[in-house]
Amino acid sequence: MIFKLYPDNVDPRRLKQAIDILQKGGVIVYPTDAVYCIGCDLLNHKAVERVARIKGVKVEKANFSLICRDLSNLAAYTKPLNSSVFRLMKQVLPGPFTFILPASNEVPRLFQSSKKTIGIRVPDNEITRALVEALGNPLISTSVHDDDDVVEYITDPELIHERYGDQVDLVIDGGYGLTEPTTIIDCTGETPEIIRQGLGIA
Repeated sequence: MIFKLYPDNVDPRRLKQAIDILQKGGVIVYPTDAVYCIGCDLLNHKAVERVARIKGVKVEKANFSLICRDLSNLAAYTKPLNSSVFRLMKQVLPGPFTFILPASNEVPRLFQSSKKTIGIRVPDNEITRALVEALGNPLISTSVHDDDDVVEYITDPELIHERYGDQVDLVIDGGYGLTEPTTIIDCTGETPEIIRQGLGIA
């Protein structure tokens, strides 16, 4: 299934459809403020395993990020942050950044792994944030890649549907995606370090 949502006016009926799919263990493709992502409800382990299979990795080895509505529930998934890291996150989020943070004790249980870190995203995209708010907990996030040697990411939702339509339950068409991913900032050391320069300028 594919349908349109508009970030400046998210249709509540369509949003409810998407949430129903997620709550039943569905996997969706959705827009962000960077590239399109594949995801599911973080709390549905079978759905998380499906996303891992689509990406061709074992769930315990997968480096999925969590899409959050804001920074209010970070404590559930990360260890206490020092004030400079929290200030930096407040300064640049919502925006096209992925913050690698020390994981709380809850994260290994959720992923059935020994994960010590977790990626956190708060996208500047009302579709994504409306999904997370309506769902009530974070979405799993992993980028939609292209097999093309030149173009790394698929930006056209129709092409994404052609490629992944038989593997996912829904593609949300939020317009053309971007070709550049997020900036990744590793905050697990003494000072934050940019390990991938993408769209975000910190």
